Amino acid sequence: MNRHTPNTHTNPTEKFSMNPPKLCALCLCLTLLTPVFAQDEEHDDHEGEESAAIELTADEQRTAGIVVESITQRSLNETIRVPGEVTINAYRSTRVTPRITAQVVARHVRLGEEVKIGQPLVTLSSVEMAAAQGALIVADREWQRVKSLGKGTVSENRYIEAQVAQQQASAAVVAYGMTDAQAEALVKTGDASKATGAFDLLSPQAGTVLQDDFIVGELIEPGRVLIAISDESVMWVEAQTVPNGLVTFDTGSSARVSLDGQTWLPGTVIQRHHQLNETTRTQSLRIEVDNGDDRLHSGQFVEVEIVTSKRAPVLAVPSAAVTMIEGVATVFKLEGDDEFHPETIDIGPTVGGWIEVRGGLAAGDIIAIDGVYHLKSLLLKSSLGEGHGH
Repeated sequence: MNRHTPNTHTNPTEKFSMNPPKLCALCLCLTLLTPVFAQDEEHDDHEGEESAAIELTADEQRTAGIVVESITQRSLNETIRVPGEVTINAYRSTRVTPRITAQVVARHVRLGEEVKIGQPLVTLSSVEMAAAQGALIVADREWQRVKSLGKGTVSENRYIEAQVAQQQASAAVVAYGMTDAQAEALVKTGDASKATGAFDLLSPQAGTVLQDDFIVGELIEPGRVLIAISDESVMWVEAQTVPNGLVTFDTGSSARVSLDGQTWLPGTVIQRHHQLNETTRTQSLRIEVDNGDDRLHSGQFVEVEIVTSKRAPVLAVPSAAVTMIEGVATVFKLEGDDEFHPETIDIGPTVGGWIEVRGGLAAGDIIAIDGVYHLKSLLLKSSLGEGHGH
């Protein structure tokens, strides 16, 4: 028997239809949930920003070798770099030599010692000096006697002869190596036994003893350098360059020199030689460098950088402070005391180890100028999901 089966299918429209009160409640719930979703999105974005920051304490920064510096404007002048050699300043140097054959009796200074003007350097003894000293004592005695008698008692010729003889005898001992003061002290004694031929060579300047190539007891010929003294507070650097590379160069230009390419000492070009080196066909430049800290010594080879033209100051950072991240020039800017943020910058030309910054930084911003590779590695680790860089 067929039974009538009621129709169990429901109209879809009827299934999802709801009365107006229920529809209003659903809309209200969606409205309330929208700010929550927005806050979650903002939180996710904030977490992304925080992940770009690298947090390092002051101790961690020191351990990693990170050095920071406030950036300023500077003149990125055009320069050339050439090799150079440190030499003594000839205008501040002296070579002490005997004027007659003499024997070294005593040494009073040693190599590397600092000396003052008038300080005894070496005592010499000479037969020629002994004769000259004796002649001076005799001539001075005669002159003092004639002078005391006066022109009214002695003839004019005798008066003049005695005066000239005393002057010539004094000039002789000075020419042989005694000073005027030493000669005057000798004649004041009036003691002929003092004419031993011994005399001291005194330092004509203050400086450092750079050479003392002699032995006590050695017989020294005239003109031989016994002691060389130089004031090393200001040194010369002789730089060699191709002449046609200096068309814009002028005496008085600023320069700097370095022994290691890292630490630089300021200097000034004081001379441009007019003759070329016959062997290398290069032209020499003389640079004067303040050496108050005694870093430079004669014979050292240095790198020389000379300013050939000047430019207006621009905002610039050291080349070592800039790294490339995804093909974009980037620096690490310090925020607070321990957060480094990668900042992309618009860069200009590089001049003398400095890069012009045309955008992305402002004067006074503090950035890392050393240890940048370490910061970059921490940033890459953080981007790979290893958490904040520490």
